[in-house]
Amino acid sequence: MQSYIVTLDIAHPPVTSDDAEIILEVELRKIRNSTSLRVLKIIHGYGSKGRGGTLKDVVRNWLYVNRNLVRCSIDGEQANIFNNNIQEILKVCGHNVDTDLRSPNRGITIVWVK
Repeated sequence: MQSYIVTLDIAHPPVTSDDAEIILEVELRKIRNSTSLRVLKIIHGYGSKGRGGTLKDVVRNWLYVNRNLVRCSIDGEQANIFNNNIQEILKVCGHNVDTDLRSPNRGITIVWVK
């Protein structure tokens, strides 16, 4: 079975903010050059203080800067079966592709690459 989603875990073990941006650039380039990969699930964690961590901020700021390269990004808090973008991803990638697309998770961000 072909996978359409790349999972990138920058939270375990955590990387520095600068390294996170480099890793995100490499993965985005890899997905954009692929004929089948289109979705990037970034595990950034939620932070030890319970309000979101540095890596979450780095990822979301990086996505804002690179918004012209992505079709959409979905905060993990908004990931559920009723989200229109999630429904479209499931149509394209298959309904059994990843359970994280069906339930909210503050420690991830989903990116649909152009």
